[in-house]
Amino acid sequence: MSNQPLTPGHLMVIGAHAGDAENMAGAIVLKHTRAGLRATILHMTLGEAGHPTLQPDVYAQQRQQEVQESARLMGAEVVWLSYRDGELPATEAVKLAVCDLIRQGRPTAILTHWKGSIHKDHVATHDIVRDAIFYAALPAVQRAWPSHTVRQLYFPENWEDMDGWRADIYLDASAVWDDYLAALRSHALMRGGVSSFRYLDYYDALGTVRGCLGGFAKAVAVMLPPGGWVRKLQFLPGLEPSAM
Repeated sequence: MSNQPLTPGHLMVIGAHAGDAENMAGAIVLKHTRAGLRATILHMTLGEAGHPTLQPDVYAQQRQQEVQESARLMGAEVVWLSYRDGELPATEAVKLAVCDLIRQGRPTAILTHWKGSIHKDHVATHDIVRDAIFYAALPAVQRAWPSHTVRQLYFPENWEDMDGWRADIYLDASAVWDDYLAALRSHALMRGGVSSFRYLDYYDALGTVRGCLGGFAKAVAVMLPPGGWVRKLQFLPGLEPSAM
């Protein structure tokens, strides 16, 4: 990522493992890159421990190729870190490393895991990102890059992160849905044979369900941070004096 001034519309997705960012936010990335906006995907680990037969170092090489290909298909930049799958530490050093990437990339909004997850790396990523955003905004935290305030944090829908998650925003993804599925298929994990979980079937069906609820052919849903749905108004909606 380059040292450049803030430009509206830079979306950063931070996933615990290769594939997480793609399945939970690939359609969102495509929606925005097709509109001419910038997107960066950050993988905290490559998810190299998840193959039933391949050694982690061999699978890590495959996953590097996969995240590069899916990023190409989505028109996004991609970065991966060297933390080990299943052993992601939510330490101050890791939080500051992500803080540095946030300050360097200067994203407008960040999408990452909700904390109510069955996977420890997802929970760690949630905690890391929340603190990294906090540190990135503080000028008193002196790093190589100047401070930067992320305007909005969102939690997209991931099948492993559903404890306490709720749909606050429905985003129409109909026009990019086929391309989203193509990006998923660039990962062997999503195509099948690595895990017993039917990723493609799940996320394709989920797009239909969210589309039904949102009034679109295909849609994705995201959650706002607790308190993020609070609105500060002078009058109740529809009862403003100018509207009467």
